[in-house]
Amino acid sequence: MRINKKAMTIGITVLFIAIVYFGSIYALAQPTAPTVPKVDLTITKPSTPQDYVDNIKILILMTVLTLLPSIIIMTTSFIRTIVVFSLFKNAIGAQQALPREVLMGLALFLTLFIMYPTFQTIKSDAIDPYIKGSITQQQAYDKGKAPLKKFMLKQTKEKDIKLFLEVGNLEHTVKVTKDENNKDKVNYDYSSVPMRVIIPAFMISELKTAFEIGFLLYIPFLIIDIVTGSILMSMGMMMVPPVMISLPFKLLIFVMVDGWNLLIRALILSFR
Repeated sequence: MRINKKAMTIGITVLFIAIVYFGSIYALAQPTAPTVPKVDLTITKPSTPQDYVDNIKILILMTVLTLLPSIIIMTTSFIRTIVVFSLFKNAIGAQQALPREVLMGLALFLTLFIMYPTFQTIKSDAIDPYIKGSITQQQAYDKGKAPLKKFMLKQTKEKDIKLFLEVGNLEHTVKVTKDENNKDKVNYDYSSVPMRVIIPAFMISELKTAFEIGFLLYIPFLIIDIVTGSILMSMGMMMVPPVMISLPFKLLIFVMVDGWNLLIRALILSFR
């Protein structure tokens, strides 16, 4: 009985040592490296002319996507809106109170609001049929630019369009028709004018219109500055900047007449 107990104790001790030994070996063993999939980054030479054409199309598409934000900004109401806001900021003299990011965000959302009917027409006439495969890429481009061209032509001054037509020798692109009621009168149809003429003409017209609105914004604030400066001069306070005194009165008058409502309303209605 004593021998059996001794043998049992030795067996348990040996088993414990074996478990500890082999467990430590397993724990210290290095894990097997994971298998890395093979990635082929080799550039194959185009085998057919169509492959060259596809590669060129992809390159052109990437270039257009890079310039797309600038193109959208320059062909929408964003130009007039942001320029008017910048002139208003300078006129009221609140340089620090109106951060640039706030004005940019407000101009962006106003642009989306003003351009929504045009974007909706582009989506229904060009994007949706192209996604369904009912029209080709060229047809989608032609139908998509038509609403945008119509919007720009409506906001562009005829004098600016004629400027680029004369400089580029593109007068032949204009459709000329005689008025049925007045034979001496000639009507000009600029719908056939290329986009390379309409876009710069539209940008110049938008800048002119924005400056006109900005001038009207400057007048009341300029009067307040002149009156404040005259009062300070009569009181002998020539060292005090008139802008520092007139700013509270500008803000008070602007809030009393609900200036933001009037400004936003005028901007939106100026595109109709």
